[in-house]
Amino acid sequence: MPRDETLQSLTAGGALFARLHQLGVEYVFCNSGTDFPPIIEGLAAAERGGLNLPTAMVVPHEQAAVAMAHGYYAATGRPQAVMVHTNVGLANGVMGMINAAADQVPLVLLSGRTPVTEQGRFGARTVPIGWGQEMRDQHALVRETTKWDYELRFPEQVPELLDRGLAIARSSPPGAVYLSLPREVLCAPCPADALAAPVSMQPSHTAAPEADLVRLAGLLTKAENPLVIAQRGAGTRAGFDALARFARAWGIPVCQYWAVALAMSYEHPSCVGSDVGPWLAEADLVVILDGLAPWAPQVHPQRANAQVVNLGPDPLHHRFPVRNFRSDLSITGEVGDALVRLDALMRESEREHVALRRRRREALKRRVTRIRAGWEAAEAAGASAVPMTKAWVARCVGDLMRAHDAAVLCELGCPLDHVRPTDPASWRDLPHSGGLGWSLPAALGVKLAQPDRLVIATMGDGSYMFSNPVACHQVGEGQDIPVLSVIVNNLEWNAVRRATMGLYPDGHAVRSNRMPLTSLTPSPDFAKVVEASRGHGETVSDPGELPQALERAARVVMEDRRQAVVNVMVAEPVTALV
Repeated sequence: MPRDETLQSLTAGGALFARLHQLGVEYVFCNSGTDFPPIIEGLAAAERGGLNLPTAMVVPHEQAAVAMAHGYYAATGRPQAVMVHTNVGLANGVMGMINAAADQVPLVLLSGRTPVTEQGRFGARTVPIGWGQEMRDQHALVRETTKWDYELRFPEQVPELLDRGLAIARSSPPGAVYLSLPREVLCAPCPADALAAPVSMQPSHTAAPEADLVRLAGLLTKAENPLVIAQRGAGTRAGFDALARFARAWGIPVCQYWAVALAMSYEHPSCVGSDVGPWLAEADLVVILDGLAPWAPQVHPQRANAQVVNLGPDPLHHRFPVRNFRSDLSITGEVGDALVRLDALMRESEREHVALRRRRREALKRRVTRIRAGWEAAEAAGASAVPMTKAWVARCVGDLMRAHDAAVLCELGCPLDHVRPTDPASWRDLPHSGGLGWSLPAALGVKLAQPDRLVIATMGDGSYMFSNPVACHQVGEGQDIPVLSVIVNNLEWNAVRRATMGLYPDGHAVRSNRMPLTSLTPSPDFAKVVEASRGHGETVSDPGELPQALERAARVVMEDRRQAVVNVMVAEPVTALV
């Protein structure tokens, strides 16, 4: 039982953790500073008082801390918390917050605020950084990445503000919230009687209007060339299954262009891969499932008379000032629930459209067969090329994923069409915000949630350096959460080079022997970075050796419970970024 005398003096810093546990938060990923003494003292007092608390985990870089919370949510659907040090810690975490916002990840971000007072109050400023870290508007650092922000003014506000913050974070569309914490308030005692009270506020969720789904079902049954574009997955497992069922029944192609989550198995006959161009050019009906950028208007021509439907918790994506994709029908609702209801509506019309459905399925089968043959040809070519290609690396990672039922977090490393995942829990990609350094710490978060699963992070060499690998490997070793990192090393920022080629295909940079501002040579010996944390590292240049190297690394991770890095030397065809 809690010790009453301890709890009566519990600081607001300790009360934060006690209330977060009551709200279902299991981990607080922390990077501490001089604002943390009342938090540390409060944690010690709460433990002595017998309170249940979330695990406070030290993460030596704030971007990694946010990405770990991101990965944990991706694996579990349960929001977690991150606590950092004043404005400097907040600044380090901004990149992770940009990714979390783009991926609609609910989390509670907490940071200290430099003491408001210079003297006369317990917790007032005591060191020069108390002045140097003061800002007029510290919240501005993360305001555009959050749904709600506030400053804790009084210790008794802890329960109600956390209740409200987490309810807002989990409401549709989900996202992060931020609470700043002045040190004087953290030092003050918090009334203990409210910490174990029932949660006072619940999240809100949207449901697609039935009339809109009926209209969409009618459009899908009448279109000659319908197309579904999915980027953020199918919402839920039930939504994934529902999309699979009606797409198969009606012969509807599903394209996963620049997808960040899987909406359809790559074994499904309606899965046409990630190349949206040919399908968009002929589609008379385009259904966008929670897609921020479903195609590139400058690159992909669209049929002039095509109808476009946007479906999702925020179908017009109001956070983004410029997003002018057409929307003849905008349906607001949770994607998974909407797909389940849409499937039921589509079933009602199947007997009326037997010939149409058969014609669609047969035509789709012929095209998908050709597409998959192209993927396999590219992989076969890469299997004998020295240096090897990304297509071959992705194929080998996909084979490893299937052999071990692994989870893969991809960041500019392995193209989706060559990994070919089949289960929505098996694959995630970098959010469209493109904040590099995401996949390795996000993989740590997934591994923390699924300790018995092989978790693979794939990334480019530039992305690996952005991930603060020394900090990530320290966490991996210290917390016993080993992951396998596959570095697809092309000695450059290839996305930058390809983007330059796309804008200036005949320009001076393309014609130069060495494109400026893209090279990452000489390449560090990345295998040695993980060895500094007692992990396994090796570099592979021969494509024939890659499958065995990946399997060795997987055994190290799963049997020895040590981290592993496989540094794979690759080359790529010279093509522009589309």
